[in-house]
Amino acid sequence: MSKKQTYSIGELAREFDVTTRTIRFYEDQNLVNPARRGQTRVYSPADRVTLKLILRGKRLGFSLAESRELIQMYQPSGDNRNQLLALQDKIQQRRDQLNQQLRDIQALHQELDDADQRCEHALTALENPDHV
Repeated sequence: MSKKQTYSIGELAREFDVTTRTIRFYEDQNLVNPARRGQTRVYSPADRVTLKLILRGKRLGFSLAESRELIQMYQPSGDNRNQLLALQDKIQQRRDQLNQQLRDIQALHQELDDADQRCEHALTALENPDHV
C-alpha cells in the first residue's frame, strides 16, 4: 500500500504557476488547510483540488467569495446537484455580465468613431475654410 500523496507549497506553486504567497493567502482565507511537519506546510490532494478550483474560478471571473461558496457546497458522498446548479447560475451571471460589457464596449467604440469623425470634419474645415 502506497503512502498518501502530499504536496509542498513549492510544488503546488510551480504546478499552478502561482506564487507561494498566493497559496499562503488562500490558507489565510481558510480555503486550503495544510498539515504541518515542523515549519513545513504539507498539502493534501484535497487542498490541491481546492487550489485548482479556486484558480479555475478566478479565470472564469468568479470572485473568491463565489468560488468559496461553490467549493463549500461539495459533498463527497452526494450527487452535488445543488453545487452544479449553483455553478450553472454563476456561469450564466458571468455570461450576462460579459455580454453587458461587450455592449458597453461596442457603444464606446461607436462614440470614439463619431468623435474621430467630428475631429476630421473640423480639421478639414480649418484647412479649407471656403468649403464649410
